[in-house]
Amino acid sequence: MTHRTEARTRPEDPAETAAALRRDRFGSLPERIRPQDTVETRPATVPDPARDTYNPDEWLIRYCG
Repeated sequence: MTHRTEARTRPEDPAETAAALRRDRFGSLPERIRPQDTVETRPATVPDPARDTYNPDEWLIRYCG
């Protein structure tokens, strides 16, 4: 008569293991992100003060004066 000290375990099924891993990873949806949190508003370029000093009548003074 033999005496066993370890409990018998059956080999794990790879399909069950894979299913459990998938369930842990994809079992719930990620936290919801509000649309307001996905948009950032800022100017496309930094305003240039030297560029805004253009005078549209300057060509009259330069070429006709």
